[in-house]
Amino acid sequence: MTHYILALDQGTTSSRAILFDPYGRPAAAAQEEFPQIYPRPGWVEHNPAHLWESQFRVIQEVMQQARITASDIAAIGVTNQRETTLIWDRATGEPIYNAIVWQCRRTVPTCEALKAEGHAPLIRARTGLVVDAYFSGTKIAWILDNVPGARERAERGELAFGTVDTWLLWKLSGGALHITDISNASRTMLYNIQMQAWDETLLELLRVPAALLPTVKPSSMVYGETDPTLFGAAIPLGGMAGDQQAATFGQACLSPGMVKNTYGTGCFMLMNVGPHAVASPGGLLTTALWRLGEHGAAEYALEGSVFIAGAAVQWLRDELGLIQNSAQSEVLAASIPDTGGVYVVPAFVGLGAPWWDGYARGSISGLTRGSGRAQIVRATLESIAYQTRDVVDVMKRDAGLLLPALRVDGGVTRNNWLMQFQADLLGVPVQRPTVTETTALGAAYLAGLAIGYWKDTSEITAQWSVERVFEPAMSEDHRETLYAGWRRAVERATAWEQHT
Repeated sequence: MTHYILALDQGTTSSRAILFDPYGRPAAAAQEEFPQIYPRPGWVEHNPAHLWESQFRVIQEVMQQARITASDIAAIGVTNQRETTLIWDRATGEPIYNAIVWQCRRTVPTCEALKAEGHAPLIRARTGLVVDAYFSGTKIAWILDNVPGARERAERGELAFGTVDTWLLWKLSGGALHITDISNASRTMLYNIQMQAWDETLLELLRVPAALLPTVKPSSMVYGETDPTLFGAAIPLGGMAGDQQAATFGQACLSPGMVKNTYGTGCFMLMNVGPHAVASPGGLLTTALWRLGEHGAAEYALEGSVFIAGAAVQWLRDELGLIQNSAQSEVLAASIPDTGGVYVVPAFVGLGAPWWDGYARGSISGLTRGSGRAQIVRATLESIAYQTRDVVDVMKRDAGLLLPALRVDGGVTRNNWLMQFQADLLGVPVQRPTVTETTALGAAYLAGLAIGYWKDTSEITAQWSVERVFEPAMSEDHRETLYAGWRRAVERATAWEQHT
C-alpha cells in the first residue's frame, strides 16, 4: 500500500504534520514553531493566522519530503491543543480577536465569581470539570464582552466559535465544516458529558449563545473533504481528537485501567475508565475520551492536567538563557548529584491538578550561595516529575488504581535523565514507546479507522511497542524525602497573587 495517513498536530508552541504508513510508522515529518503573545502577565494568546499558516506550510513540507501528491493521502486526522478559544466571522472567516490560549488566566475572576455563587457543583456534575480559567467557556464570554458588538453579532448567528480543531477543519474545508468532536467539546465547560449535548443551562449561566457553537461529531468518521484548491485534489477528513485523548489512543490505552502521560508544553495523564464517567473527589477531571463512528459508545477518562512541563524548559532557554537548547538541560542535570535542596515550582499560569490554584505563581526555593545554573536547571526538570507524582497519587486514590507501569510520550520524554528520575520518584517502570509522537499517531489511527485503512482497534493494539523501559532505582526513603521537600515548596507558591 503506497497511501499514507496525514496527521496534523497543532500544539501550543508549534504545528506539525506527520505522514504515517500502514504499520503506524512515521514516513515524513515537519514542524514549525509560531510566536506566543503575552499582552499582560498571565495572559496568553495566539494569532489565528499563525496557527493556520504554519499548519499549511508543514503539510506542504511533508508532501514535498515524501514526494507525494494529494492522491497519495488516504485521509487526514487532526489533533490539537485543547480549550484554546477562537471566534470568527462566518461570512469572511476572519477572527474577531486573537485565540485565547488554554494557559491564559484572564478569566480567573469570572471563575471565582461562579464558585462564590455556588455553581461549581452543577458544572462539575454536568461537565466533569472543575471551574477554572483553563476551559473555553469563560474565554468565549470574555471575547463577547470585550470585543465591541461581538455579543450582538453572536446572537444573530454571524459568528462561529471553535477550539483549534474546529478552526483547522473550517480552514481545510474552505468553510464548509463547522464541527468539533466529543473530546474537544468536553473541554469547553459547556458540554454535558452524560447527555452528550451542549448544555442549555450552562450556556445561559456563562452567557454563550447557542448559535456560536459547532456541531459535535464522533472522533472517528468521515466528516467531509479538504477544499481541492488547497492541495490539488480533495482529501477525506476523517479523525479528530484533542491532543491528550489522541495520545491516549496512540498509546493503545484502549481498555479500562490503562494509563498514559504526555510530556509536552504541559503534562497530561489520562486513565481510560471505559463507557461510564467516573467522578473524582480528589480534583482530577472526568473527560470524554472518544467516540468511534456514528453508532459507537462514548468512552471516558480520569485526567490530571499539569499546566507547565516542557514550557519550563523553554523558559530556561528563552527567558533565563541558562541553556541554548533542551538537550543541554539533560547534560546539566546529570552533571551534579542533586539540586542541593533547590526546588523550582513552575506555576507561571497557576497550578492545575490536583491544586487548581489560579493565584499560584512560580517560585525557586532553597537557594544557597552554592546554588547555580546546574541546580536551577535540574530542579526545573525535577518539577515535571514531581507534578506528575502529584497527579498519580490522587489518581491511585480516587480510582483504586495500582499503577503497574506508566506509558509516556511527548517531546520531553527524549530526556533520558528525566524519565529515569520519573521512574525513581514513582517507584514503577516508565515505558517509552517506539513511536513517541503518539498524539499525531492517535489522530492518524482515528482517521484511518474511519476509512478502513486499519480494520479495527485490535490492529492498533498490536502495533504498539516499547523502545525503552526505565526501572526505578531509588530507595523509598530518599524518594519520600525529596517529595516532601517538593510539597513544602508548592505550599509557598500557592495563593501568591490574591485577587483584588
